[in-house]
Amino acid sequence: MINVSLPDAPGSSQASGSASVARDPVSLDPAVVPGDPSVSGGPPGPGDAALGKTPGQPGTSGSLSVKELPVRQRPRERLRTDGAAALSVRELMAILVGSGGVSASVMEVADRILAAGSGRLRSLARAEPGELERIPGVGRATAARVVAALELGMRALEEAEPERPAIRGPADVHALMAPRLRDLTHEEFHVLLLNTQNRVLRDVTVTRGILDAALIHPREVFRPAILASAAAVVLVHNHPSGDPTPSPEDRMVSRQIREAGQAVGIRVLDHVVVGHGGFASAMDR
Repeated sequence: MINVSLPDAPGSSQASGSASVARDPVSLDPAVVPGDPSVSGGPPGPGDAALGKTPGQPGTSGSLSVKELPVRQRPRERLRTDGAAALSVRELMAILVGSGGVSASVMEVADRILAAGSGRLRSLARAEPGELERIPGVGRATAARVVAALELGMRALEEAEPERPAIRGPADVHALMAPRLRDLTHEEFHVLLLNTQNRVLRDVTVTRGILDAALIHPREVFRPAILASAAAVVLVHNHPSGDPTPSPEDRMVSRQIREAGQAVGIRVLDHVVVGHGGFASAMDR
């Protein structure tokens, strides 16, 4: 059972000690006022200073309207530019709430929801939708979003990490990629992104068609590698002729990508050419 004994918002009324329940606002305007990190230890958002708040201070009806804040300081904008981890728990909850109502700002409603779980997300995750709906300012839609988001988080924690194939040499690359590449009638150039244990994080298709060094720009190889925090990459492509013998063009591509990898600090372990019945390395040793 969560605690819903919260102070009334200005203008709300009570009958026989039970809190009135406000309907969800129709608007889901992405502009949400950011808040302080007073709940669950979240990092402070840049809007905290603008709101004149300090950690541990609850939201107040005197909060600035979102239109008075720079666009970049609004939670949904920061979510896009800085990532979800940069937002406080309060800001994340405000995104779920969506917008405030006549009697309470979006941050006040977010505060009430978090306080109902005594400031602990795990306690809040045990709440039923009907319990959340008893919080002033929380209607069916908001309660459903909060319960669904917390359930997704719990399920994510319960998921087992998939076993990632390890790359110990070109034979492992061939075993992984040959079923996909060996029977193609056109060339495909792929990059395998590896973690620090040389396990595959992701397979990225860079080009389809004739392998041309002018078409394989290092940024197309290393942009996904940097985004995935890859420690190393392996280049791999096929020869539709079936003969895996590397061409001079293949070796030129290998040199260009390896030099670019040295510049960005990502190792290029190999460049494997897949044929019908075997493989070869196009990397100069």
